[in-house]
Amino acid sequence: MLPRAAATTISTTVVHAVLIAGAMFMAAIALEATEARAEDLVVRYDQSQLLRLPRPAADVIIGNPSIADVSVQAGNLLVVTGKTFGITNLIALDGERNVIKDQRIIVQRDEKRVVNLHKAGQRQSYSCTPDCSPNITIGDEGTFFDTISKHAQSKTKFSDASSENGNSQSGTQ
Repeated sequence: MLPRAAATTISTTVVHAVLIAGAMFMAAIALEATEARAEDLVVRYDQSQLLRLPRPAADVIIGNPSIADVSVQAGNLLVVTGKTFGITNLIALDGERNVIKDQRIIVQRDEKRVVNLHKAGQRQSYSCTPDCSPNITIGDEGTFFDTISKHAQSKTKFSDASSENGNSQSGTQ
């Protein structure tokens, strides 16, 4: 028979091993649930993806509209835009309420030409194409995010005011 202290140490070690194995099992399940499958529509954050349906849709439903948005173009062409990171789904119905498409949408970050600056556990994102400019992304450090967001809003207001005054440069007035 083992002394009480040795038995306690062995029990603690076994409990820790079981907890670690359980955590690894749960992590594997979570990872498998988030892996993109061939039938998934992968959309990049702040970008759009086209999805062509075999026939026109009367209604399109997005499971979580805060993750992705959709607009219908010409009945059977959908424009899906990634709004934030995550997984949601899209259901397209025809005029008789038949399912045309039921598809999972995964919104991911586009890592090409993106540089993340990490300072003291805080992240700042930059788009480098080829020069680097701030490109706010959900999860960036708060002050950086707010500052760049305010600059972007000011630029948008300036552009909107220009187009309202007829200063559009598209050539059509």
